[in-house]
Amino acid sequence: MRVYLVTTGGTMEKAYDEPTGTVGNHASKVLRYVERLRLSDAEIDLVPLMNKDSLDMDDADRNRILEAIREKLAELPAPVVVTHGTDTMVETGLVLKRGLSQLSVPVVLTGAMTPLGFEGSDGLQNLAESFLAARLLPAGVYVVIHNQVFPIDKVRKDRQHACFVLVSPQG
Repeated sequence: MRVYLVTTGGTMEKAYDEPTGTVGNHASKVLRYVERLRLSDAEIDLVPLMNKDSLDMDDADRNRILEAIREKLAELPAPVVVTHGTDTMVETGLVLKRGLSQLSVPVVLTGAMTPLGFEGSDGLQNLAESFLAARLLPAGVYVVIHNQVFPIDKVRKDRQHACFVLVSPQG
């Protein structure tokens, strides 16, 4: 089964830069971790778009994500997993929901609170859960993180508790 994996950066993709002593988005590393997963019948079609902290994303970046997904779905409809920074994941997801009104497959956004490869990272778990959710969910746009699935218009990030929570629909 084909799944499009659209990578955009975020905490999941951050790496430690020893010379500067900082953590930042330098080079994509998601595929290295996807290859560790046992996805025997999945054909992962990687779509590397950008490697940005989501707080640095703007409307042009969100439209770029939307257009990349539209192009892939026009080629061959298949579930989509988008790796994204958690701070503005919901904002991007709402753009996707508005722009993909005739969606016939699930689009799943996921991310991490701790970068892949760091002790205690939630990234690999969230990736694995997202691939499963993309196979099982009906058409729509979702956030899948920390063993939970949220419709995009019923979720927000709770920064104080470093998790996502269900909220009433956002109109």
